[in-house]
Amino acid sequence: MTDAQRLTLVRAVHTVIYVVMASAALVVLAAGITGARGPWLWVALGLTAIESAVFAACGFKCPLTAVAVKYGATKDGPYDTFFPERCTRHTFRVFGPVILVGVALLVWRWVVRG
Repeated sequence: MTDAQRLTLVRAVHTVIYVVMASAALVVLAAGITGARGPWLWVALGLTAIESAVFAACGFKCPLTAVAVKYGATKDGPYDTFFPERCTRHTFRVFGPVILVGVALLVWRWVVRG
């Protein structure tokens, strides 16, 4: 497999993970706002917890970005996902607060409101 093919594979996997994790963050926020519960909420909470642990362990940098750079990703084209870099550049600033607010609302609903 060439580096170009490896880079395409890394970008594809990273794009799928990005979509799943963004969806999980929004599920946590929506559940916090609406009070909805179900098995999907526990899956979303588990995924966001795992993602947070991975980011913390990697110095708050995505480990797949380093892999993409290793195989030739540059900021000139699609970088580490198939989304334009301008769309993913603020991922931490957007989804960090989304997850924190969602979890805070859930805790408030479960602890304070019972």
